Amino acid sequence: MVEEKARRAGRGGRERVLAAAADLFARHGITGTTMEQVAAAAPVSKRTLYLHFPDKDELVVAYLRDLVRSGDTLHDVLTRADLPPRQRLLAMFDLPDAEPVRGCLFVDAAAEYPDPDSAVHVYAREQKLLMLRLVTDLVAELGAADPEGLAEQLVTLADGAASRAMVLGDPKYGRHARAAAEVLLEHALG
Repeated sequence: MVEEKARRAGRGGRERVLAAAADLFARHGITGTTMEQVAAAAPVSKRTLYLHFPDKDELVVAYLRDLVRSGDTLHDVLTRADLPPRQRLLAMFDLPDAEPVRGCLFVDAAAEYPDPDSAVHVYAREQKLLMLRLVTDLVAELGAADPEGLAEQLVTLADGAASRAMVLGDPKYGRHARAAAEVLLEHALG
């Protein structure tokens, strides 16, 4: 009991909250998770939780930012200097064979926070637009005649594959989308 109190009072409360939130959001969804559940899972007092994250929106944005920093997003795949541009583009469709199959967490967050002016929705939109810019830059580097159009097609295909994989619980949709992306790239680039 003394050790538990010391752990609660010690440093690292913010990190424990983010780790607990990530786990709970994955299992129950963002809106299906309460701040009380996060505090209990962290474990931190509600006072500590609200000291770091005054409201749930701030917690969710911090969780998404933490996800970006973790290297587990398509941003990292698209900016890998060790891969040529075409391989980086096709790597967007390499969905992990993990259980449960997760879709795009930015799409999930925007869906759970549909108000386009909410901080969560704004951040999710920024990340999706960043992905589009990165893909546009890569297809332009490859010499596409219409980089914006091709990038929109590839990003739409990637988002659709991630959504289908998550809804149907089957990562094979990444392979199907990759095959379609190869056709798009071949047609656009020759």
